[in-house]
Amino acid sequence: MTGTAPAAARELDVPSGAPARVPTPEPGDPRLARLSLNQRTTARWSLREAVDGCVAAGIGSIGVWREPLAEAGLDTAARMIRDAGLRVSSLCRGGFFTVSEPSARAAAHAENIAALDEAAALGCDTLVLVPGGLPEGDRDLAGARQRVAEAVAELVAPARARGVRLGIEPMHPIFAADRGVISTLAQALDLAEQHPADVVGVVVDTFHVWWEPGVLDQIARAGRRIVSYQVCEWITPLPADTLLSRGMMGDGHIDFRTLTRAVAAAGYTGDVEVEIFNADVWAAPGAAVLATMARRYVEIVEPHL
Repeated sequence: MTGTAPAAARELDVPSGAPARVPTPEPGDPRLARLSLNQRTTARWSLREAVDGCVAAGIGSIGVWREPLAEAGLDTAARMIRDAGLRVSSLCRGGFFTVSEPSARAAAHAENIAALDEAAALGCDTLVLVPGGLPEGDRDLAGARQRVAEAVAELVAPARARGVRLGIEPMHPIFAADRGVISTLAQALDLAEQHPADVVGVVVDTFHVWWEPGVLDQIARAGRRIVSYQVCEWITPLPADTLLSRGMMGDGHIDFRTLTRAVAAAGYTGDVEVEIFNADVWAAPGAAVLATMARRYVEIVEPHL
């Protein structure tokens, strides 16, 4: 796939095919100034294609994933992104801290140090941390959460030395077993607040926190610890693979107006990443996905920043 498409393709609405309610924003539109493409939204694109797609769509920031980064090569990727004039809003992902065997914990720590090095090389100041789920056969949820706390603490000094902030991402409880034992923004803040705010913060992802009782109070509590604001939709019915249950903003149940206003009131002024795991979105032409993403963003999210 390439980063450009005929005008007709750019007007497709993804994935529903519903008529556009606002025109597709053109490159240079000031409403796009804080919009970022998280690479998983166009999962079939290489990093080169994602960079070209952002430039063509007038999107000035990209959330990079480590797998396509490795395919491109770190030095090549850093130069490619820099030459395109893009910011790197976050690097995904570090974390997966819940292993208990000493050698596995050491390996996880080393992998997170490598991720910090990559973030620094990209000029990216945020490494997203996915806590990790329960190891196979392990039912000690409290113990797994304690290992997350210990692992984060071990990364504070290396992160500070590299000028990278750690962003703990709470994950919806449906992922507690396999991906994220930290299930609420409140739990993530309990961990983050054990460390300096300029080093350890939290990720506010609408998909993961929209349901949380008291979430607005927790966003206010987070304040300057919010290191990334990620948006996508909660859609129903959930697919068999719940990992792929994220939708395009406006196609589901999330109150973006209220959540976005809360994040803005908390003082967050950074980029807003659209991160969508969805088989239909992934199958669509990448340029059409970006056109829909930009259109929905300026209609549903940007007015409330």
